[in-house]
Amino acid sequence: MSDSDTSSQGSECKNFRQITRDRLLYEMLRSTKSGDSRSSWKVLIMDKVTVKVMSYSCKMADITDEGVSLVEDIHKRRQPLPTLDAIYFISPTKENIDIFLSDMSGKSPLYRKAFVFFSSPISREWVDHIKRNGSVLSRISALREMNLEYFTIDSQGFFTDNERALEELFGNEEGSRKGDACLNLMATRIATVFASLREFPYVRYRGAKSLDPTTMTTFRDLIPTKLAAGVWNSLMKYKTSIEDFPKSETCELLILDRSIDQIAPVIHEWTYDAMCHDLLNMEGNKYIHEAPSTSGGLPEKKEVLLEDHDPIWVELRNEHIGYASEQLDEKMKNFLSKNKAAQIHASRGGDNLSTRELQKIVQALPQYREQTEKLSLHIDIANRINKIIVELNLKAVGQLEQDLVFGDAGTKDLINFLRLREDVSRENKLRLLMIYAALNPEKFEDDKILKLMELAKLPPDDMNAVYNMRFLEAPSITKKSSSPFSLKFDVQKKKHAARKDRPGEELVWQLSRFYPIIEELIEKLSKGELPKHDYPCMNDPSPSFHATSVPTSLRNETTAAPHSMRSRRTATWARPRSSDDGYSSDSLSRHASGVKKGQRIFIFIVGGATRSELRVCHKLSSKLNREIVLGSSSLDDPPQFITKMKLMNSNELSMDDLQI
Repeated sequence: MSDSDTSSQGSECKNFRQITRDRLLYEMLRSTKSGDSRSSWKVLIMDKVTVKVMSYSCKMADITDEGVSLVEDIHKRRQPLPTLDAIYFISPTKENIDIFLSDMSGKSPLYRKAFVFFSSPISREWVDHIKRNGSVLSRISALREMNLEYFTIDSQGFFTDNERALEELFGNEEGSRKGDACLNLMATRIATVFASLREFPYVRYRGAKSLDPTTMTTFRDLIPTKLAAGVWNSLMKYKTSIEDFPKSETCELLILDRSIDQIAPVIHEWTYDAMCHDLLNMEGNKYIHEAPSTSGGLPEKKEVLLEDHDPIWVELRNEHIGYASEQLDEKMKNFLSKNKAAQIHASRGGDNLSTRELQKIVQALPQYREQTEKLSLHIDIANRINKIIVELNLKAVGQLEQDLVFGDAGTKDLINFLRLREDVSRENKLRLLMIYAALNPEKFEDDKILKLMELAKLPPDDMNAVYNMRFLEAPSITKKSSSPFSLKFDVQKKKHAARKDRPGEELVWQLSRFYPIIEELIEKLSKGELPKHDYPCMNDPSPSFHATSVPTSLRNETTAAPHSMRSRRTATWARPRSSDDGYSSDSLSRHASGVKKGQRIFIFIVGGATRSELRVCHKLSSKLNREIVLGSSSLDDPPQFITKMKLMNSNELSMDDLQI
């Protein structure tokens, strides 16, 4: 096994993203340091897919540390470097293979030797094609399948980069050819997750409404079924082609689609992470921060990444924005009271300082600058978010969203809100109406939704987004909706509540009541209580599958249980609230304590996942003591999801044409 491979019985525990990173850096790049290539610099050549795979898991410094001096695009004209070896990390397409053969053939190849790694399985036909080229074959030092073609979101999430999945799978039935191609690519990329982790899952999926011959089953009904079959076929090939691939089940995979919960992508999620991406127009995880100039001039614009390397972000990202704001203020107070340089800076009493005091200040200054910058960044972000919440009157919008979903408000309440609240933005009116449409699909028939949209003065493209919610109508087995959050805890619910308050959940913050449907499904799956009729398993009739009727907490205690060939770790998201800083380097190491977890659970949602669903996976990992990994065709914040809903049934528009 490679450097990254340690059995789950071992002492080292690594999360999903860490294992992915280790495979890229050690199993791929470091493996090229052998023989006369041990000490020489190399060129890394990638395509647009693999460069994205690499960038989501590794930093440029990581790649350089493994002996890479230059990163090139395989599709661009490149300068010959005949004294250097090249590492090709590419997807196995005809175009890529033809370019590789052209690079390395003839009397004057571009590079001395080539180490070739494919991101997904390559066909035998293409392998034979490469081998038939004698001049190239003699220059190949490695030809391997990495089987790593997914994009990590964070320590417990990934996406397959099928950005048009909603349009291609849930739009017009005529698009079934595009839909099949979309599902095939998705299945291949999902399977590489399990090949990468050396996991063999029970493959569960949301079953079709009905397979009764008298009932018409649409392409949309069969999306999870088709995807499950595609993943299963790929896994069966891995069982024969990968030497140390498990022979029996080691984890669980549940495949769902966006119809399972139409409200989660639209409703306001009030956690720090979700608010950042919903309200601040961030590009991915990049945030533009105005920091005070070190020279005393105008503020300087700095680009920062809100990611796992930032311990304050890790601690607070899944917390309610109110709690996050309080904690940031508290952290700044604690820091100013404990740091020597901060105290002197605050008092400005520097005239009569002893040499010893000056020495302490100088020693504390670097830490002072670093920590004040980190805290100031997050305080600035939280202040911006709270300002926008007030300006857009989001508390009133959020209250109505929740009341609609929990059955505490109905059509009349929505009409009154649209009539009286002229200060509410067009986008928030649209989001309210999309939630209403998801809760009341029958209202399309009597034009009630049309009248509401006219009352809200929505333009035609906004109306398209509301109408297209019909394409995501859930099959009967999953007809559950989402729920926002309210302070009315003891109100008598109306008959058609789409969510019920969860027993035992303590609600401290206003608007923290909402939970995505997958929270219930994951808990049922973990307990072995997910109905097999509604969520069939591709592994049947495997005798070992019947163990799922036993609660997994008991199953995991058996010493002979199959385990992944790669390690896992304790979830890093749930920092203790008693921490007094949140910026020290050991704060992250405390997350990664070596507590062994039970078998992993993978949830895959076709049509885009939400940050609330990612939050739930972090939360339940701690609660269930199992690493829960969320996968999807894409990770969508509300603006992106709404744009996709506008495009779902439109042939003449593109993603760039629409503004939210």
